[in-house]
Parts: sequence; structure tokens; C-alpha cells
Amino acid sequence: MTAFSLLLPVYGRDDPAHLRRAFESAVQEQTRRPDEVVVVQDGPVPDALAAELAALVGSSPVPARLVELPHNLGLAAALTAGLDACAHDVVARMDADDIALPERFERQLAVIDEGFDLVGSGLLEFEDDERVTIGVRTPPVGEERIHRYARFHQPFNHPTVMYRRQAVRRAGGYVAEGLMEDYWLFARMLVAGARVANLPEPLLKYRVGAGAYRRRGGWSQLGAELTLQRQLRGLGFTSRREALRNRVVRGGYRLLPEAVRKVSYRGLLQRGFRRGRSGTEGGHR
Repeated sequence: MTAFSLLLPVYGRDDPAHLRRAFESAVQEQTRRPDEVVVVQDGPVPDALAAELAALVGSSPVPARLVELPHNLGLAAALTAGLDACAHDVVARMDADDIALPERFERQLAVIDEGFDLVGSGLLEFEDDERVTIGVRTPPVGEERIHRYARFHQPFNHPTVMYRRQAVRRAGGYVAEGLMEDYWLFARMLVAGARVANLPEPLLKYRVGAGAYRRRGGWSQLGAELTLQRQLRGLGFTSRREALRNRVVRGGYRLLPEAVRKVSYRGLLQRGFRRGRSGTEGGHR
């Protein structure tokens, strides 16, 4: 199979124990291990986390390197630096507090080797105990459905993706966009003609941390949402009708109380998935 890199960004608020569990699941427990691991330290970190990083990189059973950024620049910048440091064109994403299931990379790499540029998967949500699932995110499957779904919602679970670096760069790479740099990148990749796929089965356990839904709301996120919708429309990715709908529905969601936002978010996911599955909504890509 094609050689690939694992890209793992870390920042100051990450938990050392969560990082170790993520690293072990993505390296030691995989049926197909990555050929290298690139860990990006996004700015200064506490001593305990720095010690854990050094221990993991130093004891990794596959080649591993630590890229240290002098300041906390945010996820988009950290991923860009990490992509530049990767030795291989195929790169798997992973967050520092999630858990990869053992067959994740083997399953995704098989699809990449069929000629695809971007492959995501389903995921299981958990809070503190990885054995207790609190939610399941099943992405749209099939290129036509992915394109249709993407006009309303992010079509890939970002921590699950494996992609070709050249396809990411061809689309312009990561650009900071609130908490939606992934959505903006993947929309541009779709427009650029990237071949995309999703495996519906959960291949990753996603930790839903405290404040996850709070960060999705507020005036700053509303501003980022409206900017994103203007950009999607300017790209020709959405129709005027779709852009208006997204501003009202997705923009309104940003100003809901946190408890309501949590319930609404799951509703948006399910409605968006049904829309992508049924193919009932028109518009151009």
C-alpha cells in the first residue's frame, strides 16, 4: 500500500493522558501503521504536556518528529506547517484527544489506493469514558451525495479524514475561518475536482469536550458563518437560494442558547444527511 503520514496537532490545553491514548491508538494499535508521525506543537505547552510529547516521539515504533511553532497560531496554521513537514503525499488527520479504531488506516488507505483524493468516515462520540457512546455521526456516502450534502453542511468528519497533500494544496490549503477552516477547504477541493469518498462505518471515537457547543456559537462565529456563506456563493458552490437558506438556518443557529444549540446541531446533521441521501434538493456545485 501507499506510504502515508499521520498529522497530529497539539496545543497548550490538550490533556497529556488523552494525547497518549490518541497516539497509541493511531500508531501502536493499527492493523496498518503510519509510515511516519508528524506532531505539531501549536505554541508553548505546559511542562507535563511537553514531557509527554517528548516521550511519545522518542519511543514511537515508527519514525516521528515534533514541529514546534513559537506561538499559538490556530489549527489552520498548525495543519499547514504539519503538511509542509510530512514526508509523504498521503496524510491522515487525527486530533490529540480522539481514538482511532484499529482498522481505520487500513480501510481508508485501500480507498485512497483506488485513486481517491479524500476519504472520511463515520465516528462515535464520547465524553469521558471511551466505552460509552453518546452519539454517532454518519457522513453521506457516494460522490454525488457528498456534493449535495456539502451545500448545506460540512460533508466530512474532519478528524477522520485521509487525503492527498497535492489535492489540498491544489485547492489552496487550509485558511483560518472561525471553526470552519475544514468546511471551506473541502468545498474548494470539491470545486477543484477532487475525488472524494466516505466510509459510513465509525473508524474513530471523537471526544466531545466541555465547551464544544459553546464554541460553535456567539457573535464571532456568526460573523465567520456569514463570511463562509459569502465565499461559498462567490465560488459558485451554492445557489442564491441555498446561500440565503444557509445564512438564515446556519446563522440563526449561532445565536441560540448553548443547550438549544446542542439539540439543534444534531437536528441539522440528520436533516442534512437525509437531504444528501435523498437527492431532493437542486442547485449547482
